[in-house]
Amino acid sequence: MEFVNLTRHLGIASNCYWLRVGGKNIILDAGADPKIDGLGATPQLASLPEGCVDAIIITHAHQDHIGSLPVLTRREPQCPVFMTSETATIADIMLHNSVNVMTRQRDELNLMEYPLYTHRGVDLCRQAWVLCRLRERRNLAGELSELESDVTFEFYHSGHILGSVGVLIRHAGKSFFYTGDVNFESQTIMMGADFPEGGVDYLLMETTRGDSPTPVVFSRANEEERFSRAVSTAIANGGTVTIPVFALGKTQEVLALLWKMRLRGEIGNIPIYIGGLSVKVTMVYDATASTSVRNHPELQLLQEMAPYVLSGREIESVQPRKRAIYALSSGMMTEHTLSNILARKIIGDSSQHLFFVGYSDPDSPSASIRKASPGDEIILDKNHPAIPLQCDVREFSFSAHTNRETLRNYAILLRPSKVLLVHGDRPALDWFQLALFRELRGTEVIVPESGRNYSLE
Repeated sequence: MEFVNLTRHLGIASNCYWLRVGGKNIILDAGADPKIDGLGATPQLASLPEGCVDAIIITHAHQDHIGSLPVLTRREPQCPVFMTSETATIADIMLHNSVNVMTRQRDELNLMEYPLYTHRGVDLCRQAWVLCRLRERRNLAGELSELESDVTFEFYHSGHILGSVGVLIRHAGKSFFYTGDVNFESQTIMMGADFPEGGVDYLLMETTRGDSPTPVVFSRANEEERFSRAVSTAIANGGTVTIPVFALGKTQEVLALLWKMRLRGEIGNIPIYIGGLSVKVTMVYDATASTSVRNHPELQLLQEMAPYVLSGREIESVQPRKRAIYALSSGMMTEHTLSNILARKIIGDSSQHLFFVGYSDPDSPSASIRKASPGDEIILDKNHPAIPLQCDVREFSFSAHTNRETLRNYAILLRPSKVLLVHGDRPALDWFQLALFRELRGTEVIVPESGRNYSLE
């Protein structure tokens, strides 16, 4: 086996990995870097000889894992793309939304290469998608297979978002496991990961939370109680709560948390606002509630919570109403998104509340607020003046990525001969590399450089 990291930049970026095994070429994920505009957001696909790829495997539908898929399939039109049915439905929504975003940015940023693909390109890409169930061992033709002579793959529930998986690839008595994005702890909706507990020779592992130690006293139940108390108090005092969320995954988790609070009578029927993309994704969560791996299969979020929908045009003129909750994307508060626009209206107001519930990239606008002290000047959009931070800012840990200690223990349980560390900032990668070096004597721990070939044999 040979491995090449095609991700262009260090960190949580355009995730894309090239595995050569048994004479076959497999691409794992094809993401776009959400922090970069233009062709620089895509993986290093020029490293691939055109027409060489035998299979593309997609672990889940977040932008940093699928955002360049139509670019890749345009180069590799003969190639099947394997994913779960839930990922396929969501990916179709997210990729068409990306076309809309890129088309808008072409004029705003004067990026003539945008859009990198069109709506027609997404439709053509989808024709290559092959839907797979969990725990089905398939060869690269998509057929069920147990033959040692075949290169096979098998999906395992990863607990990250709806449809997300880890991938076990086997050939000639050797195995390679890619975690994708993983959460071993159950969330409000998503059940925790169900991964193989042995028989893995080579491990490709995410490291997102490697620089965040888990407090000894932390528990999900206590964090939910702390969140519920903060939201209830803010609302009772006539306040407004703004929660930056990702349209995919975090929106649905927050709606489920608020549903539990409403059942307990803690927030009543106060208005809740979400964005249009969040509605489309939540419809998929509702439609697959009884057939996917999740908690509360009876819960129909849109029916139970009846959120109001805000559009991009509306958010420019809206003033936050009192005693309301705004769960708006993006989670990073990227410029021109609903959460960024609303934040510019609230961060200078001491009566407002801004609650963070997930990860923030260190260079994102949301991270700027989280690192700031009251009174600090914050620039959320380069086209608008700085605003002094006055609102109530709080952080809650509802990450869809498993904590670093649990992920380290999983690698120790497997005891692979090689571990490849990806999907993390430099401090996160460094923590995992040192921790596994100490615990796994005889295991080679690698942080793969972009574009470099690594032999796994």
